[in-house]
Amino acid sequence: MVRIDRVITRGGDKGETSLGDGSRVAKDALRVEAYGEVDEANAAIGLLRLHCAGETDAMLARIQNDLFDIGADLCVPGEIGDRLRLTDAPSVRLEEEVAAMNAELPPLTSFILPGGTAAAAQAHLARTIVRRAERRVVTLARQETVNAAVIRYLNRLSDHLFVLGRHVNDKGAADVLWVPGANR
Repeated sequence: MVRIDRVITRGGDKGETSLGDGSRVAKDALRVEAYGEVDEANAAIGLLRLHCAGETDAMLARIQNDLFDIGADLCVPGEIGDRLRLTDAPSVRLEEEVAAMNAELPPLTSFILPGGTAAAAQAHLARTIVRRAERRVVTLARQETVNAAVIRYLNRLSDHLFVLGRHVNDKGAADVLWVPGANR
């Protein structure tokens, strides 16, 4: 159970923050940046949910919870221990959701430009933020131990958001296709 009694602690007034294991690090430490990027992706998905309903909204709610789990995983250095650690089960779920959505879409004939419906544009924005979070976590993993399931999940999630963007674009009918050299 999480309990937050105070929001203002003044603990970060000198540019440091606490990790989940209680250690203090600079607020611009790579680990803090990594889970900060994941938090930003979560916020972007929250905006996407404003344009979604039904099973799409339910998928995104599960993803938001997964991203909070990833933040909890990343805020504790190391890969093992009694802290919350992501497993591969959420990545498998994402793969199944991608397959189900993709089965309803026509094959791609060009690259997709972010746009079409508001939901699709927001899905593509969230996808790019997830990709940035993934890059930051990969950089962190080169320097410190990171749960490999986190990297796999973020990789699957960006694919999920791409396919979801097409799905909410009237199942691909409203996709905005790239026309190479159209403005030469």
